[in-house]
Amino acid sequence: MRATFVLGRIAGVRIGVHWSVLFIFAIIAFGLAQGRLPQAHPGRSWAVYWAAGLCTAVVFFASLLAHELAHAVVARRNGVEVDDIVLWLLGGAARLRSEASSPGAELRIAGVGPLVSLLLGGLFALVAWLLGTASVSGVVVEMVAWLAGINVLLALFNALPAAPLDGGRLLRAFLWWRTGDRLRATAGATAAGRVFGWLLVVLGLIVFMRSGAFGGLWLALIGWFLIAAATAEGRQAQLRGVLAGVPVRNAMTPEPLTVPADTTVAGFLTDPSYRYRHSAFPVTEDGDGAPVGLVTLDSARRVPRAEAHAVTVSQVMVPLSQVTVAGPDSPLADLLPRMEPGAEHRVLVVDDGRLVGIVSLSDVSRTVTWLMNTAPGRR
Repeated sequence: MRATFVLGRIAGVRIGVHWSVLFIFAIIAFGLAQGRLPQAHPGRSWAVYWAAGLCTAVVFFASLLAHELAHAVVARRNGVEVDDIVLWLLGGAARLRSEASSPGAELRIAGVGPLVSLLLGGLFALVAWLLGTASVSGVVVEMVAWLAGINVLLALFNALPAAPLDGGRLLRAFLWWRTGDRLRATAGATAAGRVFGWLLVVLGLIVFMRSGAFGGLWLALIGWFLIAAATAEGRQAQLRGVLAGVPVRNAMTPEPLTVPADTTVAGFLTDPSYRYRHSAFPVTEDGDGAPVGLVTLDSARRVPRAEAHAVTVSQVMVPLSQVTVAGPDSPLADLLPRMEPGAEHRVLVVDDGRLVGIVSLSDVSRTVTWLMNTAPGRR
Protein backbone atom coordinates (compact mmCIF):
# COMPACT_ATOMS: atom_id res chain seq x y z
CA MET A 1 0.00 0.00 0.00
CA ARG A 2 1.72 3.21 -1.19
CA ALA A 3 0.85 6.67 0.06
CA THR A 4 -1.04 9.02 -2.23
CA PHE A 5 0.62 11.95 -0.49
CA VAL A 6 3.14 12.35 2.33
CA LEU A 7 2.34 14.32 5.47
CA GLY A 8 5.89 14.50 6.75
CA ARG A 9 8.07 12.63 9.24
CA ILE A 10 7.63 11.76 12.90
CA ALA A 11 10.61 10.33 14.82
CA GLY A 12 12.32 9.92 11.45
CA VAL A 13 9.51 7.78 10.00
CA ARG A 14 7.79 9.01 6.84
CA ILE A 15 4.02 9.33 7.31
CA GLY A 16 1.79 8.93 4.26
CA VAL A 17 -1.92 8.83 3.54
CA HIS A 18 -3.68 6.73 0.93
CA TRP A 19 -6.64 8.27 -0.91
CA SER A 20 -8.98 5.62 0.56
CA VAL A 21 -8.68 7.37 3.94
CA LEU A 22 -11.05 10.02 2.58
CA PHE A 23 -13.75 7.36 2.25
CA ILE A 24 -13.59 6.10 5.83
CA PHE A 25 -13.09 9.68 7.11
CA ALA A 26 -16.32 10.70 5.41
CA ILE A 27 -18.18 7.68 6.82
CA ILE A 28 -17.07 8.44 10.39
CA ALA A 29 -17.84 12.16 10.15
CA PHE A 30 -21.22 11.57 8.48
CA GLY A 31 -22.21 8.80 10.90
CA LEU A 32 -21.47 10.98 13.91
CA ALA A 33 -22.85 14.26 12.54
CA GLN A 34 -26.05 12.79 11.12
CA GLY A 35 -26.56 9.83 13.42
CA ARG A 36 -25.07 9.29 16.85
CA LEU A 37 -24.57 12.90 17.99
CA PRO A 38 -28.03 14.31 17.10
CA GLN A 39 -29.72 11.18 18.45
CA ALA A 40 -27.87 11.34 21.77
CA HIS A 41 -27.99 15.13 22.16
CA PRO A 42 -30.74 16.69 20.01
CA GLY A 43 -31.40 20.38 19.67
CA ARG A 44 -28.01 21.62 18.44
CA SER A 45 -27.38 23.21 15.06
CA TRP A 46 -26.12 21.15 12.13
CA ALA A 47 -22.84 23.13 12.23
CA VAL A 48 -22.14 21.90 15.77
CA TYR A 49 -22.75 18.28 14.83
CA TRP A 50 -20.58 18.48 11.71
CA ALA A 51 -17.75 20.28 13.50
CA ALA A 52 -17.85 17.62 16.22
CA GLY A 53 -17.96 14.79 13.66
CA LEU A 54 -15.00 16.15 11.68
CA CYS A 55 -12.91 16.78 14.79
CA THR A 56 -13.63 13.28 16.09
CA ALA A 57 -12.60 11.72 12.77
CA VAL A 58 -9.31 13.66 12.84
CA VAL A 59 -8.54 12.52 16.40
CA PHE A 60 -9.44 8.94 15.46
CA PHE A 61 -6.85 8.92 12.68
CA ALA A 62 -4.34 10.45 15.07
CA SER A 63 -5.05 7.44 17.32
CA LEU A 64 -4.37 5.09 14.41
CA LEU A 65 -1.13 6.92 13.76
CA ALA A 66 -0.11 6.51 17.41
CA HIS A 67 -0.83 2.77 17.09
CA GLU A 68 1.42 2.44 14.04
CA LEU A 69 4.15 4.70 15.44
CA ALA A 70 4.33 2.40 18.45
CA HIS A 71 5.04 -0.52 16.09
CA ALA A 72 7.71 1.54 14.30
CA VAL A 73 9.49 2.69 17.47
CA VAL A 74 9.61 -0.78 19.01
CA ALA A 75 10.68 -2.30 15.68
CA ARG A 76 13.65 0.07 15.52
CA ARG A 77 14.60 -0.75 19.09
CA ASN A 78 14.67 -4.42 18.05
CA GLY A 79 16.91 -3.82 15.06
CA VAL A 80 14.22 -3.66 12.36
CA GLU A 81 14.25 -0.56 10.17
CA VAL A 82 10.96 1.05 9.13
CA ASP A 83 10.35 2.42 5.63
CA ASP A 84 7.15 4.33 6.29
CA ILE A 85 3.67 4.37 7.79
CA VAL A 86 0.62 4.62 5.54
CA LEU A 87 -2.90 5.33 6.77
CA TRP A 88 -5.51 3.77 4.51
CA LEU A 89 -9.08 2.46 4.29
CA LEU A 90 -8.88 -0.13 7.09
CA GLY A 91 -6.51 1.67 9.42
CA GLY A 92 -2.77 1.90 9.02
CA ALA A 93 0.31 -0.11 8.16
CA ALA A 94 3.94 0.27 9.19
CA ARG A 95 6.13 -1.12 6.42
CA LEU A 96 9.16 -2.89 7.93
CA ARG A 97 12.32 -3.50 5.93
CA SER A 98 12.98 -6.96 7.37
CA GLU A 99 11.63 -9.63 9.66
CA ALA A 100 12.06 -9.67 13.42
CA SER A 101 15.16 -11.54 14.49
CA SER A 102 13.47 -13.70 17.15
CA PRO A 103 10.03 -14.70 18.48
CA GLY A 104 10.55 -12.31 21.40
CA ALA A 105 11.20 -9.36 19.08
CA GLU A 106 8.16 -10.31 17.00
CA LEU A 107 6.06 -10.43 20.18
CA ARG A 108 7.19 -6.97 21.29
CA ILE A 109 6.73 -5.35 17.87
CA ALA A 110 3.26 -6.82 17.31
CA GLY A 111 1.96 -6.48 20.85
CA VAL A 112 2.70 -2.79 21.38
CA GLY A 113 0.10 -1.61 18.82
CA PRO A 114 -3.00 -3.08 20.52
CA LEU A 115 -1.53 -2.07 23.89
CA VAL A 116 -1.30 1.58 22.80
CA SER A 117 -4.87 1.50 21.43
CA LEU A 118 -6.10 -0.02 24.69
CA LEU A 119 -4.31 2.65 26.73
CA LEU A 120 -5.75 5.37 24.51
CA GLY A 121 -9.21 3.89 24.99
CA GLY A 122 -8.77 4.00 28.74
CA LEU A 123 -7.43 7.56 28.59
CA PHE A 124 -10.36 8.76 26.48
CA ALA A 125 -12.80 7.00 28.85
CA LEU A 126 -11.23 8.78 31.82
CA VAL A 127 -11.41 12.14 30.01
CA ALA A 128 -15.06 11.52 29.09
CA TRP A 129 -15.90 10.78 32.73
CA LEU A 130 -14.08 13.91 33.93
CA LEU A 131 -15.81 16.06 31.32
CA GLY A 132 -19.16 14.58 32.31
CA THR A 133 -18.62 15.37 35.99
CA ALA A 134 -17.59 18.91 35.02
CA SER A 135 -20.91 19.40 33.18
CA VAL A 136 -19.18 20.00 29.83
CA SER A 137 -21.39 19.99 26.72
CA GLY A 138 -22.92 16.59 26.08
CA VAL A 139 -21.74 16.64 22.46
CA VAL A 140 -18.11 16.95 23.57
CA VAL A 141 -18.54 14.14 26.10
CA GLU A 142 -20.12 11.98 23.39
CA MET A 143 -17.18 12.65 21.05
CA VAL A 144 -14.64 11.57 23.66
CA ALA A 145 -16.73 8.55 24.69
CA TRP A 146 -16.91 7.43 21.05
CA LEU A 147 -13.11 7.72 20.78
CA ALA A 148 -12.77 5.62 23.94
CA GLY A 149 -15.01 2.90 22.57
CA ILE A 150 -13.47 2.80 19.10
CA ASN A 151 -9.92 2.56 20.45
CA VAL A 152 -10.82 -0.31 22.77
CA LEU A 153 -12.61 -2.00 19.85
CA LEU A 154 -9.55 -1.41 17.66
CA ALA A 155 -7.30 -2.99 20.29
CA LEU A 156 -9.54 -6.06 20.67
CA PHE A 157 -10.00 -6.51 16.92
CA ASN A 158 -6.26 -6.20 16.24
CA ALA A 159 -5.50 -8.72 18.97
CA LEU A 160 -7.49 -11.47 17.22
CA PRO A 161 -5.08 -14.32 16.30
CA ALA A 162 -5.33 -13.98 12.53
CA ALA A 163 -2.86 -12.53 10.01
CA PRO A 164 -2.38 -9.78 8.96
CA LEU A 165 -3.76 -8.39 12.23
CA ASP A 166 -1.37 -7.77 15.12
CA GLY A 167 -2.87 -10.81 16.82
CA GLY A 168 -1.82 -12.86 13.81
CA ARG A 169 1.76 -11.73 14.37
CA LEU A 170 1.42 -12.61 18.04
CA LEU A 171 0.22 -16.06 16.98
CA ARG A 172 3.19 -16.33 14.62
CA ALA A 173 5.57 -15.39 17.44
CA PHE A 174 4.06 -18.14 19.62
CA LEU A 175 4.20 -20.77 16.85
CA TRP A 176 7.73 -19.70 15.96
CA TRP A 177 8.77 -20.09 19.60
CA ARG A 178 7.10 -23.52 19.85
CA THR A 179 8.33 -24.95 16.53
CA GLY A 180 11.53 -23.02 15.89
CA ASP A 181 10.41 -22.63 12.27
CA ARG A 182 9.43 -19.11 11.22
CA LEU A 183 8.04 -20.25 7.86
CA ARG A 184 5.71 -22.83 9.44
CA ALA A 185 4.65 -20.25 12.01
CA THR A 186 3.79 -17.78 9.26
CA ALA A 187 1.81 -20.43 7.39
CA GLY A 188 -0.23 -21.11 10.53
CA ALA A 189 -0.94 -17.43 11.14
CA THR A 190 -1.95 -16.78 7.52
CA ALA A 191 -4.23 -19.84 7.51
CA ALA A 192 -5.93 -18.47 10.62
CA GLY A 193 -6.27 -15.10 8.87
CA ARG A 194 -7.98 -16.61 5.85
CA VAL A 195 -10.38 -18.63 8.01
CA PHE A 196 -11.25 -15.55 10.05
CA GLY A 197 -11.69 -13.48 6.89
CA TRP A 198 -14.13 -16.00 5.42
CA LEU A 199 -16.08 -16.07 8.68
CA LEU A 200 -16.47 -12.29 8.48
CA VAL A 201 -17.57 -12.49 4.84
CA VAL A 202 -20.21 -15.15 5.58
CA LEU A 203 -21.41 -13.39 8.73
CA GLY A 204 -21.60 -10.04 6.94
CA LEU A 205 -23.63 -11.46 4.05
CA ILE A 206 -26.02 -13.21 6.45
CA VAL A 207 -26.55 -9.96 8.38
CA PHE A 208 -27.16 -8.02 5.18
CA MET A 209 -29.60 -10.56 3.71
CA ARG A 210 -31.61 -10.83 6.92
CA SER A 211 -31.74 -7.17 7.91
CA GLY A 212 -30.58 -5.21 4.87
CA ALA A 213 -28.15 -3.34 7.15
CA PHE A 214 -25.20 -1.68 5.42
CA GLY A 215 -23.02 -2.81 8.32
CA GLY A 216 -23.27 -6.38 7.05
CA LEU A 217 -21.69 -5.43 3.71
CA TRP A 218 -19.00 -3.46 5.53
CA LEU A 219 -18.20 -6.54 7.65
CA ALA A 220 -17.98 -8.67 4.51
CA LEU A 221 -15.67 -6.10 2.89
CA ILE A 222 -13.35 -6.17 5.89
CA GLY A 223 -13.31 -9.98 5.70
CA TRP A 224 -12.44 -9.86 2.02
CA PHE A 225 -9.53 -7.49 2.64
CA LEU A 226 -8.27 -9.76 5.41
CA ILE A 227 -8.38 -12.80 3.13
CA ALA A 228 -6.44 -10.97 0.42
CA ALA A 229 -3.87 -9.58 2.86
CA ALA A 230 -3.36 -12.91 4.63
CA THR A 231 -2.94 -14.70 1.30
CA ALA A 232 -0.38 -12.14 0.11
CA GLU A 233 1.51 -12.43 3.40
CA GLY A 234 1.58 -16.21 3.09
CA ARG A 235 2.94 -16.06 -0.45
CA GLN A 236 5.62 -13.61 0.58
CA ALA A 237 6.61 -15.90 3.44
CA GLN A 238 6.96 -18.79 0.98
CA LEU A 239 9.16 -16.64 -1.24
CA ARG A 240 11.28 -15.66 1.73
CA GLY A 241 11.73 -19.35 2.50
CA VAL A 242 12.85 -20.09 -1.06
CA LEU A 243 15.24 -17.12 -1.06
CA ALA A 244 16.69 -17.79 2.39
CA GLY A 245 20.46 -17.39 2.25
CA VAL A 246 20.49 -15.96 -1.29
CA PRO A 247 22.42 -12.67 -1.62
CA VAL A 248 21.22 -9.76 -3.75
CA ARG A 249 24.13 -10.21 -6.16
CA ASN A 250 22.62 -13.52 -7.34
CA ALA A 251 19.52 -11.76 -8.69
CA MET A 252 20.85 -8.37 -9.81
CA THR A 253 21.66 -7.27 -13.34
CA PRO A 254 25.36 -6.40 -12.94
CA GLU A 255 26.97 -3.21 -14.22
CA PRO A 256 23.75 -1.64 -15.52
CA LEU A 257 23.73 1.06 -18.18
CA THR A 258 23.63 4.48 -16.49
CA VAL A 259 22.55 7.97 -17.52
CA PRO A 260 24.66 11.06 -16.69
CA ALA A 261 22.62 13.47 -14.59
CA ASP A 262 23.24 16.39 -16.97
CA THR A 263 21.83 14.54 -20.00
CA THR A 264 18.85 16.34 -21.48
CA VAL A 265 15.54 14.52 -21.65
CA ALA A 266 15.61 14.83 -25.44
CA GLY A 267 19.06 13.24 -25.56
CA PHE A 268 17.99 10.47 -23.23
CA LEU A 269 14.90 9.61 -25.29
CA THR A 270 16.68 9.68 -28.66
CA ASP A 271 19.87 7.86 -27.69
CA PRO A 272 19.65 4.29 -29.07
CA SER A 273 21.51 3.00 -26.02
CA TYR A 274 18.48 3.69 -23.82
CA ARG A 275 15.61 3.31 -26.24
CA TYR A 276 15.06 -0.43 -26.40
CA ARG A 277 16.85 -2.07 -23.50
CA HIS A 278 15.06 -1.23 -20.23
CA SER A 279 12.34 0.98 -18.77
CA ALA A 280 14.44 2.49 -15.96
CA PHE A 281 18.07 3.52 -15.64
CA PRO A 282 20.30 4.58 -12.72
CA VAL A 283 21.44 8.20 -12.88
CA THR A 284 25.01 9.16 -11.99
CA GLU A 285 26.80 12.48 -11.76
CA ASP A 286 29.34 11.63 -14.44
CA GLY A 287 27.88 8.50 -16.02
CA ASP A 288 30.21 6.21 -14.09
CA GLY A 289 30.24 7.42 -10.48
CA ALA A 290 28.00 7.10 -7.48
CA PRO A 291 24.26 6.91 -8.22
CA VAL A 292 22.12 9.97 -7.53
CA GLY A 293 18.73 8.64 -8.62
CA LEU A 294 16.68 6.57 -11.03
CA VAL A 295 15.01 7.78 -14.23
CA THR A 296 12.21 5.99 -16.08
CA LEU A 297 11.26 6.30 -19.72
CA ASP A 298 7.70 7.13 -18.67
CA SER A 299 8.75 10.10 -16.52
CA ALA A 300 10.95 11.41 -19.34
CA ARG A 301 8.16 11.07 -21.91
CA ARG A 302 5.87 13.18 -19.76
CA VAL A 303 8.07 16.20 -20.39
CA PRO A 304 6.57 18.34 -23.20
CA ARG A 305 8.56 17.95 -26.42
CA ALA A 306 9.18 21.69 -26.62
CA GLU A 307 10.92 21.60 -23.23
CA ALA A 308 12.80 18.31 -23.58
CA HIS A 309 16.00 20.00 -24.84
CA ALA A 310 16.14 22.27 -21.77
CA VAL A 311 15.15 19.81 -19.04
CA THR A 312 17.81 17.44 -17.69
CA VAL A 313 17.41 13.90 -16.47
CA SER A 314 18.24 15.04 -12.93
CA GLN A 315 15.06 17.14 -12.94
CA VAL A 316 12.72 14.23 -13.73
CA MET A 317 14.48 11.37 -11.93
CA VAL A 318 13.44 9.72 -8.68
CA PRO A 319 16.08 11.04 -6.22
CA LEU A 320 18.28 8.51 -4.45
CA SER A 321 16.62 9.30 -1.11
CA GLN A 322 13.39 7.80 -2.49
CA VAL A 323 15.02 4.80 -4.18
CA THR A 324 15.55 1.48 -2.42
CA VAL A 325 19.28 0.78 -2.12
CA ALA A 326 20.89 -2.51 -1.08
CA GLY A 327 24.36 -4.02 -0.84
CA PRO A 328 25.37 -6.95 -3.06
CA ASP A 329 25.72 -9.28 -0.08
CA SER A 330 22.45 -8.23 1.60
CA PRO A 331 19.81 -11.00 1.91
CA LEU A 332 17.58 -10.94 -1.15
CA ALA A 333 14.64 -12.06 1.01
CA ASP A 334 14.84 -8.83 3.02
CA LEU A 335 14.16 -6.81 -0.14
CA LEU A 336 10.76 -8.42 -0.77
CA PRO A 337 8.70 -6.21 1.59
CA ARG A 338 10.24 -3.11 -0.01
CA MET A 339 9.78 -4.02 -3.67
CA GLU A 340 6.73 -3.08 -5.73
CA PRO A 341 5.71 -3.31 -9.39
CA GLY A 342 6.71 -0.42 -11.62
CA ALA A 343 9.89 0.78 -13.25
CA GLU A 344 10.32 3.52 -10.64
CA HIS A 345 10.67 0.87 -7.89
CA ARG A 346 13.88 -0.76 -9.13
CA VAL A 347 16.45 -1.47 -6.42
CA LEU A 348 19.94 -0.04 -6.90
CA VAL A 349 22.79 -2.24 -5.67
CA VAL A 350 25.67 -0.19 -4.30
CA ASP A 351 29.02 -1.38 -2.98
CA ASP A 352 31.33 1.16 -1.27
CA GLY A 353 29.45 4.00 -2.93
CA ARG A 354 29.77 2.50 -6.41
CA LEU A 355 26.82 1.23 -8.43
CA VAL A 356 27.30 -2.47 -9.15
CA GLY A 357 23.82 -3.66 -10.15
CA ILE A 358 20.07 -3.15 -10.36
CA VAL A 359 17.20 -5.45 -9.29
CA SER A 360 13.56 -5.58 -10.44
CA LEU A 361 10.69 -7.82 -9.39
CA SER A 362 11.15 -9.79 -12.61
CA ASP A 363 14.78 -10.47 -11.59
CA VAL A 364 13.54 -11.83 -8.25
CA SER A 365 10.90 -13.91 -10.03
CA ARG A 366 13.51 -15.44 -12.35
CA THR A 367 15.72 -16.22 -9.37
CA VAL A 368 12.86 -17.93 -7.53
CA THR A 369 11.97 -19.97 -10.64
CA TRP A 370 15.59 -21.03 -11.08
CA LEU A 371 15.95 -22.03 -7.44
CA MET A 372 12.74 -24.06 -7.45
CA ASN A 373 13.68 -25.82 -10.68
CA THR A 374 17.29 -26.61 -9.76
CA ALA A 375 17.06 -27.09 -6.01
CA PRO A 376 13.66 -28.62 -5.13
CA GLY A 377 14.87 -29.29 -1.60
CA ARG A 378 14.66 -25.51 -0.95
CA ARG A 379 10.86 -25.47 -1.28
